[in-house]
Amino acid sequence: MNKNDHQFIQLRPQRIVKVKAWPMNIPVKVEVVGVSRTMPLSACLCEVETEDGIKGYGFTAITEEDVVASAINNVIAPTVIGRDAIATEAIWEELNWVLTPRGQSGYASHAIAALDIALWDIKAQAMGVPLWRLLGGAREEVPVYTTFGFGFLSQEELVAAAKYWVAQGNRRLKMTVAGEAMRHRHRRDLEAVIREDAARVMAVRDAVGDEVDIYIDANCNLDPVHAFKLAKMLEPVNLGFFEEPVLQNDVRHLSELRRRTTVRIAAGQNEGQAFRFRDLLVEQAVDIIQPNVAITGGFTQCVRIAGMAAAFNTSITNGGAWPFHNMHLHAGLANGGLVEYHHPAVLLCEQIFTGLPVPENGVLALPKSPGLGFSPNMDAVEEFSRNPSACGNGKG
Repeated sequence: MNKNDHQFIQLRPQRIVKVKAWPMNIPVKVEVVGVSRTMPLSACLCEVETEDGIKGYGFTAITEEDVVASAINNVIAPTVIGRDAIATEAIWEELNWVLTPRGQSGYASHAIAALDIALWDIKAQAMGVPLWRLLGGAREEVPVYTTFGFGFLSQEELVAAAKYWVAQGNRRLKMTVAGEAMRHRHRRDLEAVIREDAARVMAVRDAVGDEVDIYIDANCNLDPVHAFKLAKMLEPVNLGFFEEPVLQNDVRHLSELRRRTTVRIAAGQNEGQAFRFRDLLVEQAVDIIQPNVAITGGFTQCVRIAGMAAAFNTSITNGGAWPFHNMHLHAGLANGGLVEYHHPAVLLCEQIFTGLPVPENGVLALPKSPGLGFSPNMDAVEEFSRNPSACGNGKG
């Protein structure tokens, strides 16, 4: 056999020599149709460096930034320094035992996610390929939906914003409903909340017509009774999906809701353990599952979850924002789906990253450069890390 018949890539170990996380409280100013609103959003950047000088960057958000950064700097760093960054499975398994030995989730899954994303960034750079190609290279672009409709917009402003985003070429729109209804249920009547939400969604449908897909997200802020009532009210709207409709993503209530409505149900973006996705699938509780690489334990675990979804012939979609990390998962895998172009989350990313792609006609083209294909602006990261803690108020 001619020695040139086969070419082998000899991937040398990438020993980890440094791990550091920066907690950030980032003010995000949302401006659309003459309305301006500034909100604090929490995030955490994780840098991993190897002895060859390759740096990978991980990211997580919708969390307590100081807690996650502390877990990375004080628990994860001493656990992984000296390990081979290419060995993502081995490191993920070790961190799972260190941080979640009895099935806990919460902040641990965020911390593992940030570290895992950085390792995959290193692995792809070491191999000289974009991360999405390393994951499987199923497609070079991904469709996006735009999350635009927030509770601080009046119904009139919401309609104007919907028209604006459609005029920009967006044919898939998501809006929030329920607005912390369960948290404030002693001050706000839930019946009034869902009636107002139904009116707002119907007004958007009337404004944009039937050719635009509309999705809604309750962020786990309705009880089963009012989630069902809202779903029934909105069946004529032909929603794309109803995301996280019930409190705590209760699998039994989600399953019952799915059986009683024609509206497609989606959930999973805030889950940290793979068995929770198994339960959603086995109990036929959702039409769409939504693992998020920045929350659900990184690429290592999300690939496993996507495999479960494929076995159940269930769609996956990015929920929970952070499109520039999640686009790699959905471009890499054959059963990848929509990516969420969450307007405030994108504005946050634009403040701390450079080289981010911009969607055209509802599609994001994946980067061709090795790794994630974009880089942190470390001056901005350092500046935002000096801000006072969001103290629980940075989840959007």
